[in-house]
Amino acid sequence: MGTPCLLFLLGFGVLSSCAAADGIEPAGEKLLPGIEEEDNVLILEESNFDRALEENRYLLVAFYTALSGPSQTLAAEFARAAEELKSAATDVRLGKADVTDQKAFQKEFNIQDFPTLKFFVHGDRSNPVECKGVRTASAFVTWIRRRIGSCTAYLNSTEQAEAFVEPDGVAVIGFFKSPQGWAEEVFCHSARSTPELPFGTTTSEEVFARFGIREDAVVIFQRGKPVYNQAAEEGRLTHEELTRLVKTFTVDVVSEYNLETSLKIFDVPVENHILLFIPKSSSVFSKAYENFKSVAEEFRGKIVFIVVDTDESRNGRVIEYFQVIEIEVPAVQILNLTSDARYKMPAERVTVRDLRRFCQSYLEGTAKRHLASEEIPDGWDQKPVKELVGKNFDRVVFNKKNHVFVMFYAPWSEACQKLLPIWDELGKMFENRSNVVIAKIDYTANNAQLLNLERYPFFRYFPVGSATRVDPYKGEHSLDAFAEFLEEQIKAGKKLSDKEARFENLRGQKPNYPGKIDNHR
Repeated sequence: MGTPCLLFLLGFGVLSSCAAADGIEPAGEKLLPGIEEEDNVLILEESNFDRALEENRYLLVAFYTALSGPSQTLAAEFARAAEELKSAATDVRLGKADVTDQKAFQKEFNIQDFPTLKFFVHGDRSNPVECKGVRTASAFVTWIRRRIGSCTAYLNSTEQAEAFVEPDGVAVIGFFKSPQGWAEEVFCHSARSTPELPFGTTTSEEVFARFGIREDAVVIFQRGKPVYNQAAEEGRLTHEELTRLVKTFTVDVVSEYNLETSLKIFDVPVENHILLFIPKSSSVFSKAYENFKSVAEEFRGKIVFIVVDTDESRNGRVIEYFQVIEIEVPAVQILNLTSDARYKMPAERVTVRDLRRFCQSYLEGTAKRHLASEEIPDGWDQKPVKELVGKNFDRVVFNKKNHVFVMFYAPWSEACQKLLPIWDELGKMFENRSNVVIAKIDYTANNAQLLNLERYPFFRYFPVGSATRVDPYKGEHSLDAFAEFLEEQIKAGKKLSDKEARFENLRGQKPNYPGKIDNHR
């Protein structure tokens, strides 16, 4: 592909001509028999899915459920992207499939969250590319463009490079002396994963000199000025690390938490979040924020820094989740998104020294994890469903004599509120089974050291005979499904107990040869 085609690829008006240069034929207007459209988006079902794959070289599909809030939010942006792609006469179509009643899609494509987007190329149904973290029409268009054509713009002169980094936003340039190689491949991979930002590459000595670059490097520009420079040394720069670093620049160095920013915050692939809980009306807010921002610059790419205004009523849920009370603010906590572990900064004031020490101790693994618990309620074990808190959690769930099935809920969750009566019915069903415990725990107020947590509500089964094993429940949220699952676990536990008992009896017999019984066990 020639340089002009690469340069103008940033403007979608000539995408079709560039695509043709790559052997991608522009698609004419065509109606797919048997496939209806809504807002230029194909309505896909199990019956017409193969036909859609056969007749569209590139197909981005949103698998959704109509009742999902995120699915509804996505719909308008998805439709705008579909209109832009269709009007540009590219060989790309967008489709949507409601999986509420089409369970086969969920199983085939391992769909667990809604919406889930997958990109199918050349009709290959078995190896779609997942499209993650893309939420706006322009980002969808850029994401697709970088998949089917050039992943970056080529900057051949100082004028082009200066124009590329001049806008108010963020831009990324890869300075590579050789146009091919592992660094270029890593850079291109990250460009495809970050459609929110413009990516450019250059091999021009003139451009190298203009920005004072001597060796291969990736430079992030903000408002026309370089703000980060990463040497592109083999073995040091990976796609994951570069993508994580670049995506941190899609949000401010300190983000204020609210309904609008929360989605962007969680799109950044950094699992460590530090939150400053403080009222903006506080007399110490300005100084605390200044200190917080100062330390944020040092840990960018490793920890995401977030401010939560405790005066804002709409932040009530996040304040409740972190169990922050008014007397504690300003308060600072770190949350690990993978383990759900929380850490409280052991200091009363928000100083640069204490913040830096807290972040360093967390990253080094020496910070003390915060475990909270409500008081054990009176009569907690007198009802069919036992009420657990942090203080009695381990004692109940890791009792080797019992099958324990626990619902982890959030009292503010509408989904949890609907399921609690069903959970009470389950408790009544097994109330007279001596070694079966049905329990629930408000996980927003009580911490338990469990990994791989899910969206509320979630369920865990603690089998009889084990003091460590935890099994996640992945079935339907219905009384029959809960009961069937538990009965299956009880039967499996009984078979294991009978087998262990038989081996215990064999211990008293003489083996035919030394170690036979032990080896078999």
